[in-house]
Amino acid sequence: MNKNMKVIIVGGVAGGASCAARLRRLNETAEIILVERGPYVSYANCGLPYYVGGVIEQESSLFVADERTFREQFAIDVRSHWEATQIFPDQKTIELRQVLTGETVTESYDKLVLSPGAAPIRPNLPGIDLPGIFSVRTVPDVRAIRRWLEASNTLSGLESYSGFQTVVKKRAVVVGGGFIGLEMAENLIHLGLDVTLIQRGDQILEPLDLEMARYVQRFLGEKGLHLVLNDGAAGFQKSEQGQLMVFTQSGQEYPADIVVLGIGVQPEVELAKSAGLEIGQRGGIRVDEQMHTSQPDIFAVGDAVEVKDFITREWSLVALAGPANRQGRIAADVICGRNSRYRGTQGTAIIGLFGAAAGWTGVSEKTLQRLGDKDYEKIYIYPNSHAGYYPGAKMLAIKLIFRKSDGRVIGAQALGQDGVDKRIDAFAMAIQAGFTIYDLEESELTYAPQFGGAKSPVNFAGMVAADVLRDDVSIAHWHNLPESAFLLDVRHPQELAVEQAVGVVNIPLPELRSRLDELPKDREICVVYRSGQRAYYATRILLQNGFQVRNVSGGMMAHSVFLRDETVAGTLY
Repeated sequence: MNKNMKVIIVGGVAGGASCAARLRRLNETAEIILVERGPYVSYANCGLPYYVGGVIEQESSLFVADERTFREQFAIDVRSHWEATQIFPDQKTIELRQVLTGETVTESYDKLVLSPGAAPIRPNLPGIDLPGIFSVRTVPDVRAIRRWLEASNTLSGLESYSGFQTVVKKRAVVVGGGFIGLEMAENLIHLGLDVTLIQRGDQILEPLDLEMARYVQRFLGEKGLHLVLNDGAAGFQKSEQGQLMVFTQSGQEYPADIVVLGIGVQPEVELAKSAGLEIGQRGGIRVDEQMHTSQPDIFAVGDAVEVKDFITREWSLVALAGPANRQGRIAADVICGRNSRYRGTQGTAIIGLFGAAAGWTGVSEKTLQRLGDKDYEKIYIYPNSHAGYYPGAKMLAIKLIFRKSDGRVIGAQALGQDGVDKRIDAFAMAIQAGFTIYDLEESELTYAPQFGGAKSPVNFAGMVAADVLRDDVSIAHWHNLPESAFLLDVRHPQELAVEQAVGVVNIPLPELRSRLDELPKDREICVVYRSGQRAYYATRILLQNGFQVRNVSGGMMAHSVFLRDETVAGTLY
C-alpha cells in the first residue's frame, strides 16, 4: 500500500463519505479529497420526508457530519460546491468545476472513487417545471417544499361559501408509490393535507409481491390516502385560480396545491460514460466484488453501481443507504490493500407508514417467476408480534420463500404494527448465512411476553415450512386451488359472518372427528381457517383418517388479497 497515495472521492453522501472516513482510519498519510457538487456532505437522505412533516424539527438534525468534522477529525480536504466534469483515465487526472464561480482545476489521482448517487426521475411532461412541483433528493429540495407550504398557505385555507367562511383542506398530489412517494404522502397527511397518490403500476412498493402490497394499500386507504393505481401522470397545468392540475394517462384530472414527484431514481452515470467506464444493461456503473470499475484504479459505490443479487446472481440496481455505506467501506479496504469483497445485495429494506411497517429481504416470488425458477415454495403465517396474553400484541403478516430442494431460506416479507424490523433482520441474517428452514426451527431467540412469544414468529415460520418439506402437511394457495377440490372451512359459524369464501362447506373444528362421514374420500380436500393454524390441526386429523387433504396457506387472511378485492374484511391493522 502506498502510504502517500492521493485519493479523490466524487460524491460526499453515504458511500462517498463512508469511503473517505474509512480510508483515513486505514491510512493516516494519504491525501484524500472529497468532492461534493451540493452544499452539504454526509446528510441523511432517508430523513428528508420527515423534515417536511415536522417529525424532524431541526434541519441540522439531518447532518451526520459536516465539512468541519471531516477536516478536523479526519484531515480530509472537503470541497463542497465542486463537481467533477471529466475524467482522463490514461493520465489519471480529473477536471473539477466550482459550481458557484465556474472556476476549473485539474487534479491528479492515484485512486478515484465515484459515488455520484442516483437522481430523481423527472420525465419530460408538459408543465413539469411549473412552480409548486417538487422532487425530493437533497436538503435544499425539502427546504424549498417547506417554504412553499408556508408561503402559499397550503397548511391552512379559508373559503367563502354562501356568506360563511369555512376551513378548506388543501390538496397534494404525489406521483409514485415507492419509498419517497409514500413517505412524503404520509407526512403531508400529517400536516393536514388531502393527499392523492398516483401510481402507474398495479401496486405500490414494487419489491413486495402483489398480494402483500395489497395489505399495505388497504391500510393506507384507511389512513386517508387516496390511491390511484394503473394510471400515470401525463402533464400539469396551472388553472385560472392559480391551482395546479395534474392530468393522467387515463384522462383524469386532480387539482393540487402542491405536487411531489416520487417516480423513482436513475443512476448518475454521465461522468462514468464519458470516461469510457463499462455501463451495465440496467444503466449502472458495472463493478466487480471489490468495487473496481472497468478501469482498475477507478472504483464506484452506491446508488449508481450495478452489483450482483445475492440470491439470483443477476445484475441489479439497489438504491439503499446500507449497501452504499458497506460498498464505500469495501472500496477503502481494497485501496489500502485489504482483500474485502461485496457479497451481493439482498435488497433488505423497511418502510414505516402511520405507525406500521412493511419490510422485505431476499428474492420475491415474482422475480422467481420472471426467471422461470420453480425450485421454491412459500408459506403465509399471521402470528402475534408478542405473547397474546400480554397487552398490545399486534398481528404480523409474514411470507416466507424457501427452496423445495434443500429448504434454504431465500426471501421473506413482513407487515404489521409491531416487530416487523426484528423479524426481517432475523430472516436477512438467515439468508446471508445460507440457513435453511430447519435452522429457523432451531434458532434460539429472545422471549419475554412484551417482546415475543416462546415460539418466535421466526421459529414458527420455520416450523410451518419444515412441516411442508417433511410431508407432514401439503399446502395449497388460493390462486392455484385444484379445480375439483372440496373446500372445507373449519371455523366457528359466527366467524363466517365476518368473511367467507364461495362454495365452501363449514364443519367447525371441534365437530370434525364426529362428522368425517360427511367428507368425500375420492376428492382432494382443501382446508381453511382464518389464518391457517387450526386448518393445520384439521389437516392432521384428516390425513390420519385416510383423506386426501391440503392446508390452504394463510387461510382467510390470505383470501382477500389473492381475490384482488381491496374491500373485503381481513385487514391486518
